[in-house]
Amino acid sequence: MAERVAARPRSVGLLGGGVIGGGWAARFALNGVDVRLFDPDPGAARKVDAMLAGARRAYRKLTLAPLPAEGGLTLVRSVEEAVEGVDFVQESAPEREDVKRALLAAACRAAGPGVVFASSTSGLLPSRLQADMEHPERLTVGHPFNPVYLLPLVELCGGERTSPGTLDRAAAVYRSVGMWPLVLRKEIEGFVADRLLEALWREALWLVRDDVATVEEIDDAIRYGAGLRWSFLGTFLTYRIAGGEAGMRHFMAQFGPTLRLPWTKLTHVPELTDGLIDKIVAQSDAQAGDRSIRQLEELRDDCLVAVMQGLRTHRFGAGAVLDDYERALLDAGHPTVMPDDDDDLSPPLRLHSARVLSEWVDYNGHAHESRYLQVFGDASDALLRYLGVDAAYLAARGSYYTVETHLSHLREASAGDGLDVTTRVLGFDEKRLHLFHELHRSGDGVLLATAEQMLVHVDTSAGRAHPARPEILTRIAKLAAAHAVLPKPERAGRAIGVPAPR
Repeated sequence: MAERVAARPRSVGLLGGGVIGGGWAARFALNGVDVRLFDPDPGAARKVDAMLAGARRAYRKLTLAPLPAEGGLTLVRSVEEAVEGVDFVQESAPEREDVKRALLAAACRAAGPGVVFASSTSGLLPSRLQADMEHPERLTVGHPFNPVYLLPLVELCGGERTSPGTLDRAAAVYRSVGMWPLVLRKEIEGFVADRLLEALWREALWLVRDDVATVEEIDDAIRYGAGLRWSFLGTFLTYRIAGGEAGMRHFMAQFGPTLRLPWTKLTHVPELTDGLIDKIVAQSDAQAGDRSIRQLEELRDDCLVAVMQGLRTHRFGAGAVLDDYERALLDAGHPTVMPDDDDDLSPPLRLHSARVLSEWVDYNGHAHESRYLQVFGDASDALLRYLGVDAAYLAARGSYYTVETHLSHLREASAGDGLDVTTRVLGFDEKRLHLFHELHRSGDGVLLATAEQMLVHVDTSAGRAHPARPEILTRIAKLAAAHAVLPKPERAGRAIGVPAPR
């Protein structure tokens, strides 16, 4: 996990700020990377700012982990300015070979000797794109998918003169910002994903042309059926399951012969006549109704977030990528472990802050009660990381589980309010940890809520309580001693019993 964070570049140069380039700007900036962007379009600043705003909105729903401080975004006037002093360059110019070649050649001359270049091209061969570069070994295709700031897939395809090290370094950069790099084994037009998409697109055009289905009916066939499976299984795993206990071999024996049937017209492309184009456009307009492109983008983002978060609970497909990314963010957001030689542990202990998001607010205009529990749970997680319960500790099958919580709601929190949590250790033994949190509004310090929690240390492989490691208990003991000087907290209801510290 630490390797992913370390691979993150300090700054990137972006050549092009359209839909793809703007998505790259959002992906990098929201992951704490400074962005230098060149685009001659006079409206580039407005478009990228709108993309960044949309990405911020999506990320608030995508993960509860603390994102790094947002990177700066600087629009520059030349290719040379865009690549000056950066660690990585992503080209996202229009899909014209001459334009991309000229941009990459100019950028390569101006950039530092160790900078890796990636092109967002969706199908052009990297061997041709690197033909005019002084250091062609530094170029790879880095083909993303829209929206770039959400979809994790990025296809890497090297050219004839691309060095293996370039592919490795580009893959590390993409992983560091929560992406899944797919390195192609061979250089080929259209790469992998777009060739698959193109096959489906051609067949869809024939179905519309021949009045077999409308554009909405075709989309329905995907989004209510195979598309849901594709989002986590893909094609081959889906068909393997369809083969039953006998697996893929049975499937191929049973359904392989149907490939010879005239079901599709993939080798016979319909002519895009004005009549066919008009039909597709009219049907697409009807399908969209009165929803604007921006509204459709927000709907798309919300649905993608929901699917990815759902997959994360099973740690499968894109959900596993999100889970790794979120764990890296949590580690980076709370990197400090309590120093063993630090005797200054004066309370209160402040390890977690948050802000009330608009999505947290209920019909009364205040934060829903479940969000208070969420914030207190995040505060407990921050304390555990402070004590040294990190990714390595969890991987070794040790963890703390919350077994009891008592909440007291004292004041309302509204959208936009900043929140600060103070935490104290009331007691502990080798298996139990007794905590008390206070939630304050930032600025005026008003006490909004309190929570008393009992946590039990467990062996996660055995599924039962187990003593914490000695170094964790030593740190807890130091905190408990420092917190013992505080007056007893005001509790709501009965207190949770725990032995006194030993």
